[in-house]
Formats: sequence, structure tokens, C-alpha cells
Amino acid sequence: MKKNLIIVESPAKAKTIGNFLGKNYEVIASKGHIRDLPKTSFGIKIENDEFIPEYRITSDHSSLVKELKEKAKNASQVYLATDEDREGEAIAYHIAKAIGKDENLLPRIVFHEITKSAIEDALKNPRKLNMHSVNAQQTRRLLDRIVGYKLSPLLGQKIQRGLSAGRVQSAALKIIVDREKEIRAFVPLEYFSIDMIFNSNLDAELVEFDKAKIEKLTITNKDRAKLILETCKNGDYVIENIESKERKIAPPPPFMTSTLQQSASNRLGFNPKKTMMLAQKLYEGVNTHQGMMGVITYMRTDSLNLAKEAVDKVRKLIQKDFGKDYLPSKANVYVTKAKGAQEAHEAIRPTNLEFTPQIAAKFLDKDELRLYTLIYNRFLACQMNPAISQTQNVFVKNDRALFKISGRKILFDGYYKVYGDMDKDKILPNLQKGEKLKIQKLEMNSHFTEPPSRYSEAGLVKKLESLGIGRPSTYAPTISILTSRDYVKIDKKQLIPSDIAFNVTEVLEKNFSDIVDSKFTSNLENTLDEIAEDKADWQNILKEFYYPFMRKIEEGKTKIASQKTVVKLGETCPECGGELAIRKGRFGEFVACLNFPKCKYSRNLKNKTNEENSPTKKINSIGMICPSCQKGEVVERFSKRGKFYGCSAYPKCNFISKYKPSDEKCEECGENLVIKELKKGTFLECLKCKIKKEMKE
Repeated sequence: MKKNLIIVESPAKAKTIGNFLGKNYEVIASKGHIRDLPKTSFGIKIENDEFIPEYRITSDHSSLVKELKEKAKNASQVYLATDEDREGEAIAYHIAKAIGKDENLLPRIVFHEITKSAIEDALKNPRKLNMHSVNAQQTRRLLDRIVGYKLSPLLGQKIQRGLSAGRVQSAALKIIVDREKEIRAFVPLEYFSIDMIFNSNLDAELVEFDKAKIEKLTITNKDRAKLILETCKNGDYVIENIESKERKIAPPPPFMTSTLQQSASNRLGFNPKKTMMLAQKLYEGVNTHQGMMGVITYMRTDSLNLAKEAVDKVRKLIQKDFGKDYLPSKANVYVTKAKGAQEAHEAIRPTNLEFTPQIAAKFLDKDELRLYTLIYNRFLACQMNPAISQTQNVFVKNDRALFKISGRKILFDGYYKVYGDMDKDKILPNLQKGEKLKIQKLEMNSHFTEPPSRYSEAGLVKKLESLGIGRPSTYAPTISILTSRDYVKIDKKQLIPSDIAFNVTEVLEKNFSDIVDSKFTSNLENTLDEIAEDKADWQNILKEFYYPFMRKIEEGKTKIASQKTVVKLGETCPECGGELAIRKGRFGEFVACLNFPKCKYSRNLKNKTNEENSPTKKINSIGMICPSCQKGEVVERFSKRGKFYGCSAYPKCNFISKYKPSDEKCEECGENLVIKELKKGTFLECLKCKIKKEMKE
């Protein structure tokens, strides 16, 4: 009997969905994109002003595609069940092409959560593949390839090798560099405050309360500050007025991608990449008290919509667990302010309210639980009543000065009950208008204005979102690229640009202003949205971008001055006899042969003698022949990143391994196993097949 075949992206997702369906269904994972533009060539053919992507089956998916073809051939029906965003739509399209099926005939099913009811409902309501969304994703991919493939080599030629540029990446880098320029240009200014602590003799007890500040006065002159200080010492102080106001503190909306990343960073200390990895796992499926299921809705979203059924359930829970005082008369409704938000999606919420954080603690690991609890509590909070606080301002004056003392207290905790972070009460004594106060302490304090703070990862995500740069799926990868390329380093949660980041941004600003302009990048994102909505032609968009951009590339080859400086060492290359010089790379300065790329000799700048850099010098040999060239020996080497293993015949042989190689071979692929020493113990592993094996004693 033939089965129905459901194709999803990830194995975890396939496993979860497979648990919900009967024997008539088989669920298999494509493991992401199975077709993409080639890595070794431009991959875009341009004929008669038409841009034709030259997609290839990726090398790591070739065997999987054969399996998919075979299973699809013998299946009763093939369902495309990738994620419901544009990226998922494009993956579904490429799956159809790879297995030789008509993409317009295969049923496409989508779901916002991976639960049994959601999967069953999706199978009852299949739709066709949305080619407008596919074309929007294709446009993004081709634009990114054009920028990366054509601009990156130019930066390498003019500044240094190994540099890259990208639409979103370069615009984000400019934001970080501009902030650093502000900080460097900032000149601190000194100013002074006059602060007083009063006493009130209440109930025969001396009551001291918080510092009072002179109302609406900025003092930048020290002599004037001293004069005011002396003036404030004289005269009797009396309470002129007391203002009390109640303030409602509205609950926050449910999470979307950007706010989840920001809150996870601020509250849990997670970077965006870690947040999205954990959220992906929670979405695709984990063990629960009710079996394997996805416990949150789709985590790449810029919508604040919530399903009516979910809202009805959470309102019942709030009424039951917290009482009617915490439940609004009507459900709270939120509207996203994000540019180009896809309102058909839902916000991020738990899929099953019965899977409480208390129960989840038995099934999730520490970090998964922390993120799930944050999402769970935020969902409850968004449907609860506001917190109510009372603010109190007491104005104290004499004939020359007016001071203000502020206090506050929480009258009703509202959504704070579940979401925490409640402001601490700062309660003032029971004071009366006309009451006289005594001076307990009067002082002049010096302060300095501070520069704007550097962006944190959460802060950059917020900035990118506000400017409309990128979309939910791009925030975390953008920051990862900037850090991996050494454009930016993270120190104490702050994003600090490197010197090369300034050079790259300067060149792009002068010659490719569109690439780093936030408005241009944002408008391009809006254009992609229009393509997805069939309001713009994707080929025209590519045409309008490509030809002006390529003219700038050609101009840049002669117009942009080289920033490379060659410092010759007066040494001879031991490989070819050429001249050695100091070069700059992604990881700093190094010595290389000027005959590159014909000669690829290079060495660390710190090593000064030919003998020290002899490629055949043995450094702590481990007594094993190199598995790559079968000539040299495997030796221990050291770099800034620690110990690693390489071939004694370097640079003729480029063998390198983070882990110590062993003589044992993998039974599956024949590769040498490596020795891994972890807290759990020491074992052998194949880095290609990931097969683990116990160490022989």
C-alpha cells in the first residue's frame, strides 16, 4: 500500500509530525535548502535583460535528493510542508524541482504550530505553492549574490583580502560605525546639581527621605553652583504643594521575533543566535507530559496577531488562576508597528497552556526552560489588566529656591503578577501642604554628560527593526556575519567596530552609498514585500538594481584608491625565492610572499627566522603519519585560539584539525577518527559522519 509523503525542512520537525500521523503517512526532512546558487561561480545568467538563477543541488544533499525522488515516485501523494514564510515557500519550490514534480500540482500545507490538531487541519486545507512569495525570496537571494559576488572582491582588491559586503550586513555595520564615531567625537561637559535631604518631625520620630533636586535648573558654572548652594542654606522650607497621580502601566504585547531577541538578551543574557536556536527547537518539537510536540508557535514573525482560540483559553486560565481583577472585560488587541509586517502570521506564544513552566521543568534543559518560561509568561501578561501605580511629587520651597521630591508605589500589580520586573516602591511619608521641613543635608554634586552608549545585540536588533532593515529571519544571521568577519567584536555585551570596519564603511559611503543607506535598504525590503503581494515584477526590480550597481563597480576599479600598504622585509621566500612582505588579513598582520597567488608561502609575523618557520620543523610530534598527504607527521601547533594539530609538511600540506587525530578509521566513510575529550568522557568521533565510538583501553 502506497503512503502519503510529507516533506518538511528539519529532522526534528519530521519526527514530531510523524508522531501525530498514522501508518498511511511518511514524513521526511529536506534538511534545509536542497538547491542553491553555486559557490564557485556567479550563478546568475543574464539573457535579454532576464535574470536566470543557475541553481544546483548542493553537494551535501545529493544522496538525500535521490532518496526523496525514490520516495516521491512511490508515494500516493506528496505534500510540501515547509515553514510558512517566504524562505519556506522557496524551499518547497526547490524540493518540487529537485524531485521532478510540477510545483503547481503538489499540495502545499502550512501550519503556525506543530500540534496534532494544526497538522490535521492543514492536511484538510492544502493550497497551491505561492510563486509570488517564491519570487520575492529569489529576488532577495539574487540581490545578495550580486552585491556579495561583485562588491566583495573589489573591497579585497582595494583594502585587504577576505572582506565581504552585503545589503543588510553593510547597512547594519554603518549603524555601528556611526555610533562609534559619535562616541569618539563626544566632548563631556561638566554640570552641577544642588541636592538636599530634608527631615520631617512626624510622630516624634525624625523621618529622612530621598534627595530633593532643584526644579528645572541646569548649572554648568561651578562658581554659580557654589553661590546657589549658599543661597539655599538660608530661610525656612515649607511644603508648597503635593501632587498625586495614578498611572496605568499597560501590559506588553506578545512576542514577535525582534522583541523576543531583545527581551531574551536583556533578561536572560542570550544573544540573538542562541535565542533563535532555542526557539527553533521549542517550535519543532520537544518531549512533554502529553508526548512529543511543538510547544511554541512559529518563531520568525513580525506580527502581533493572536488566534481567537488561544486568546479564549488564556483568558479562562487568568480568570481561574488569578481572579477577575486581573482579567480585562475584553481581550487585549495589539497592532504591530513594524514596517511591512506580515499580518497573516501569529505572534509567538505557547501552543499548549497546560504545559506550564512548572511541568516543563521536568522535560526541558535549563536554557530551553528559561526561554519557554519567558514566552509563556509574556503571553499571559499580554492578556491581563494593567498595573496601577501612584506617583507623588512634593514641592518644597523657601523664598529663593524650589525643590522637588518624587515618590511612587504600586497600588495594583496587574500583569506584573506573572511578568515581574515590578518597579520598587519609593514611598514618601504622610506629608501635609504647608508643613515646615528641616535641612538634614545640603550638597553640591559634580556630574559629566555621557556619550551615547554602544549598541548591544538587542539594541541593534531594535534599531534595525525601527528602520525597516531586514526581516525577522535576518537579524541574528546579520550579527553573526559581522562578528565572524571580525568587523565587530562583542565586549561586555557591546558591539565595537574594528579599524577595518571604519575603512570598509568609508569606501562604501563614498562609492556605494545605496548599499549602506538605511532608507534604501528599507525601501528594498518593502519592494520585496510588493513582489510577494504581486504588486511588483521581480525581474524589473533586479534590472533596476543591477545595471547602475555594475556601473559603480566598474568605476570603482579605477576611482577607488588602494588602501593597501606593502612593507617589504628584505627576506627571501623559502618556497620560491621571491620577496617577503607584511600583509594584513582578517586575523591581523602576517608575512607572505609577494608572488601570491602563484606562491602561497606565509607565516606568523612574530616568527622572525627562516629556521623558526621551516615548514618541516617538528613541534611535539604525536607519532602519526599525516592522514592527508601520507608523508609528513602530525604535530601539535599553537595559535591565538589555542592548540591544534597540523602536518609537519605545512605549507605544502594544509592538513589541520582542532582535535587530536587517531589511527582508527570510520567504518562508514573511511575517514580518520579524532579523539574528543569532554566532561562526559573521552571518545572517538568521525567529523564527517558524526559517528561516535568508545576509546579502547
